[in-house]
Amino acid sequence: MFNSDPSQDTLRPDLDPELLQSLERQKGEEVSKARMHARVEAKMKVIVRPGNSSEALRFKLQGITADLSRGGCRLILPLPVAVGDVFRVEFESSEHHIPLVFARCLRCRLVREDAFESGFSFFSPIELPASLSGGSADLLG
Repeated sequence: MFNSDPSQDTLRPDLDPELLQSLERQKGEEVSKARMHARVEAKMKVIVRPGNSSEALRFKLQGITADLSRGGCRLILPLPVAVGDVFRVEFESSEHHIPLVFARCLRCRLVREDAFESGFSFFSPIELPASLSGGSADLLG
């Protein structure tokens, strides 16, 4: 029934040692050093909608930012979003002008029953207001 002869194992190709070494090096510290843009902790309201204009009115999620960079953001949303899909992200802040962006969802995880953390990558880098580049900001007030 089961063939235990390893010479006939055709399901798993040999693993590339360089690939394994690369994966071993990709720990949190190394990944953060390799980021293209520095993250800024910022809490501001955000609206997320589908990126396709034909689906833009299908749903609208309101959440908050956890952090923001020129190349992406981390959002806390009340419902999960589909990883790989494209979304229209609108930042709502009376103090700062951050442009509307289109972004791909790279990851989404459950934080608690009513909150999901989602990571987004912008299709084009944005310019952050100078007031955000100095550390963290709470812009919910």
